[in-house]
Amino acid sequence: MPEILEIESYRELAARTIGREVRAVDAPDAWFLKQGLDAEALASALIGHRVDGARRIGKLLLVDLHGAPTLGLRFGMTGRLVVDGATAIDALAYGPARENPAWDRFRLVLDRGTLVINDPRRLGGVLLDPDESRLGVDAMTLTSAQLAAVLERSDAPLKAKLMDQARIAGLGNLLTDESLWRAGIDPARPAGSLDARETEVLAAAIRETLTLLGTRGGSHTGDLQRERRRGGLCPRDGAPLERRTVGGRTTYSCPAHQH
Repeated sequence: MPEILEIESYRELAARTIGREVRAVDAPDAWFLKQGLDAEALASALIGHRVDGARRIGKLLLVDLHGAPTLGLRFGMTGRLVVDGATAIDALAYGPARENPAWDRFRLVLDRGTLVINDPRRLGGVLLDPDESRLGVDAMTLTSAQLAAVLERSDAPLKAKLMDQARIAGLGNLLTDESLWRAGIDPARPAGSLDARETEVLAAAIRETLTLLGTRGGSHTGDLQRERRRGGLCPRDGAPLERRTVGGRTTYSCPAHQH
C-alpha cells in the first residue's frame, strides 16, 4: 500500500513532467473524481497549462500547473503512478502483481508523454485545489516537540493518533507498526500516556524507519513486515507476535518488548 515513502517516489517520478503542457485529460471513472469534480470541468481546468512542479504533503501528491488549479492525486491502498509508461514501484505489498490497463482511472496526455494513475481497488482519487491545511505536519519533518503536541492529553490509541492524517501526514499501517516496534512502545497505549523520554524515542524511531526503509525501497521492507502473519515471531527477540485491531487497523506488535 502506498505510504509516504511510495508517494515520495511518485513525486520524483511526476517531476519528470515539469515543463510539459497538458493536451488532453482522460478521466473515465467518475467515482475517482472527488468533491463534485467531473471529467469536463477537470479537462477545462487543466488543458493548455504547463506543469510547474510536483510536491507532496504526507500521502497527497500535488502537481502545480502554471495558471491553473493545483492537481491533487491520492492513491488509496493500490494506486500506482505511471509516467511515460514507467513506474517507480513494480508492485505494492497488498496490490495485484499483474498490470491491467482497465485499472487506469486517470490520464494526463502531455505534449510529451503521459501521466497515469492505475488503481485496481479505486480507493484513490483526483482533486482540484485540495485543502492542504487539512493535513498535519509531514512525517518526514516531524520533530519530538511536534509529536508531543499531537499526543498531548489524548486518550486515543497511540497508533490511531499516529495515523491521523490531520495531525501527522504520511504514516500508514506498515510504517506505524514498524516505528512502534523499533521504539518498543505498545500501539494500543493511550497516546497521552507517553512521557517525554518515550516521545523522543518514538520520534527518533519514526525518523529511523523512514530513512532506512526509504533506502531499502519502500514501506513494505521493514524488519517486522516479513513476520506480519499469523504465527509470526518478533525479529528482535523471537517472541510470538500479537495480532490485534487497533484504531480500526490490523496491527502486529511484540508483547515481550513493546510496552
